[in-house]
Amino acid sequence: MNSNIILIVLGEPNSTFSEILFRYFKSNNFKKNTNRIVIIGSKKLFKEQMKILKYNFHLNEISDINRSIKTKINIINVEYKFKKAFTKISGISNKYLENCFNLAIKLIKINNLNKLINGPISKTHFLKKKFVGITEYVGFKTNRKKLVMLIYNDTLSVCPLTTHIPIKNVAKYIKKNKIINSVNKIDKFYKLKLRKIPKIALLGLNPHCETTDKISEEKNEIIPAIKHLIKKKIKVSGPYSADTFFLSKNIKKFDVVVGMYHDQVLTPIKALFKFNAINLTIGLPFIKVTPDHGPNYEMIGKNKSDPSSIFYAFKFLSKIK
Repeated sequence: MNSNIILIVLGEPNSTFSEILFRYFKSNNFKKNTNRIVIIGSKKLFKEQMKILKYNFHLNEISDINRSIKTKINIINVEYKFKKAFTKISGISNKYLENCFNLAIKLIKINNLNKLINGPISKTHFLKKKFVGITEYVGFKTNRKKLVMLIYNDTLSVCPLTTHIPIKNVAKYIKKNKIINSVNKIDKFYKLKLRKIPKIALLGLNPHCETTDKISEEKNEIIPAIKHLIKKKIKVSGPYSADTFFLSKNIKKFDVVVGMYHDQVLTPIKALFKFNAINLTIGLPFIKVTPDHGPNYEMIGKNKSDPSSIFYAFKFLSKIK
């Protein structure tokens, strides 16, 4: 497996992702990085964005990863017709994005690569409600199901059991088997890739893990899942009430917190670490990292975006073999 190459899919053309990449390329962190970077996207667009944001990096255009890559920043060009380097997000880039992801997945398979960073995409325009998020889209492209989203920080990571679905639909997705699958994948990932036995906490769904309703997700699904996992020698406990769990005295006891829905765990993790975290997709035949920010169209072209997450992404991948 070639672990010295990191593929980067540039993602939505009209986002702040190119800016945060440029900031990383200019840093001392990049100079110390021994990985070879292969960007997949429009060379013309990337150079135009570089010019607007007043950066100047040499891009080595290649067509074949198997040939010797002598420079640190390489690019495989994917054609994209555009009028402006930065403009409003629309569906115009959809085919371009699909071509980029298809090429990345093909290269990973052919060249036995294991590291991919993808820039943010627009759920509204690119996914068109066919997939709830990029996690599910890449899962479809690689024929992998039951993937797990992990927002990773080496102090504390969080996993939303359900991702980008309407809050009114969350309860029906809280199932014992889904919980078991997610915790098993997280446990395996930590042991194999991070060489660590993780301590995992599960949150309840209802306030204070209680409900006056006839149906209790805690009693019917979450607690039975925890009991099953404990029998399998996995270090898991709960369910804990989400309103007080993220106090410092509680979180210092755990490595991972599995919440029942997206904002239950992403809101506190962003309050704690801001952009010092990355979005990992667990369950793919390679490690996929997404910097923990969206397209951020309000900041496009202003050269003011926080690049912390891309710095964290490269730092994390440098540890993975």
